Amino acid sequence: MSSNNNNNNTHFDYLVIGGGSGGLASARRAAGYGAKVAVVEKNKLGGTCVNVGCVPKKIMWNAASIQETLHEMHHYGFKPTSGKVEFDWGYIKESRDKYIEKLNGIYGRNLTNSGVTHIEGIASFAGKDEDTGIITINVKDEQDMSHTYTANHVLIATGGYPDFPQGEGILEHAISSDGFFELDSLPKRAAVVGAGYIAVELSGVLNALGTETYLCVRKEKAMRNFDDMISDILDVEMEKKQGVHILRNTLGAKQIFLDENGKKCIEFLNGDVVRDLDCVIMAVGRAPLVEPLKLEAVGMTQTKRGHIVINEYSETNVQNVYALGDVCGKVELTPMAIAAGRRLADRKFGPEEYKDAKVSYENVPTVVFSHPPIGTIGLTEAQALEKYGSENIKIYTSKFVNLYYGPWQVDPDSKPKTAMKLVCAGPEELVVGLHVIGMGSDEMLQGFGIALKMGATKADFDSCVAVHPTASEEFVTMFPWGMSKQVSGAKVSPLNGAETAQPDI
Repeated sequence: MSSNNNNNNTHFDYLVIGGGSGGLASARRAAGYGAKVAVVEKNKLGGTCVNVGCVPKKIMWNAASIQETLHEMHHYGFKPTSGKVEFDWGYIKESRDKYIEKLNGIYGRNLTNSGVTHIEGIASFAGKDEDTGIITINVKDEQDMSHTYTANHVLIATGGYPDFPQGEGILEHAISSDGFFELDSLPKRAAVVGAGYIAVELSGVLNALGTETYLCVRKEKAMRNFDDMISDILDVEMEKKQGVHILRNTLGAKQIFLDENGKKCIEFLNGDVVRDLDCVIMAVGRAPLVEPLKLEAVGMTQTKRGHIVINEYSETNVQNVYALGDVCGKVELTPMAIAAGRRLADRKFGPEEYKDAKVSYENVPTVVFSHPPIGTIGLTEAQALEKYGSENIKIYTSKFVNLYYGPWQVDPDSKPKTAMKLVCAGPEELVVGLHVIGMGSDEMLQGFGIALKMGATKADFDSCVAVHPTASEEFVTMFPWGMSKQVSGAKVSPLNGAETAQPDI
């Protein structure tokens, strides 16, 4: 499905604006089908996730987890004999940055190997020929010179950027989550403003590494959109077990000012003030990166917040222009953007069998790298109640101390807890929600995600023999075990000792 003018270096079958994970995945997939493809990106390849998001965040979470292990090692008989173990922020920052630089290079080589043209600069729409459907894109390079390209199809995958609230001194004295990765040293005292993924993750990292940390939330608690069991336990674990200071019902930041010693002070709309801070991190949300695009040139439809409106096929209101990822505000997760990008390329450039290809934005598993980590997929209990009614749902829960903490000679109430919940609906007890918080949650969720996507029932969960001793076995031994209606969601039922499914060959 490539164009007839492949010798024209300024015209492409598919032009992708944005070199993040979703855009790159879509570009390479399309090129694999023989399309002539270009990616326009000014910054480092890989987007938010690789450069200032998932990847460097997980590295810092790993560092924080090692610190926690060192702090806990005496419970297993390990005692330092040559003084205190010290953490070198500068060392991990340098190592982390080198790794990210390596990933940038890998992304670049992958584009080259896939035959995708990398155009460096900032792209904007210049118009569309209604007769031919050809879209014109202007790209400004580093020298501020403009170059014109045309394409049969254009994908917008520009992502988002950290949003800052209004208020005196906030832009001047606060940093965003992006700025966190530029810090050259570990702050002694820090305030993190926000109640979502980013705020919870960064405050957990800082606190574990030794920073006196304040998590400042606008309402009563963080992660309010998660199942109440999850957000309530996280709240207790962070504040009472780990020592994070949680400021509640702040109503948002009002201003940031400096004291006589040059330390930062943040005042909130409810009157609370946190003083003597080395660092204030604003993590109140992200906004779609659309301003440079000049979307008005093609009449693009957007929401009030600026997100590009798309349908289930990633199509905008402008024919042959598509969008995916954070710029759409629809399940803002890197793997979601990658899947959407690949399916879009399959449909537009792939064989006939993919002519209706699309992704599902339902039952998307997600993990929060908090301390402790969280895993969740599907409906919360409250959402299931609203959707199906109390008479049609059944909730299974388990709360326990992970075996890791078993030998600890401390008050049992002070040991970190793991909590799990299955939300089931209908007489067949279809599992419509799964939620877990505690050690290992991040690594156990993927497999259960597959089960939910395939329509597993409580009976299906019970039919799987537990892996012992693990935390994840609790999901397949939830009380009462084996007493649910014997209905399977599987193509080949695993119930009642059935034979293993076989391939159709």
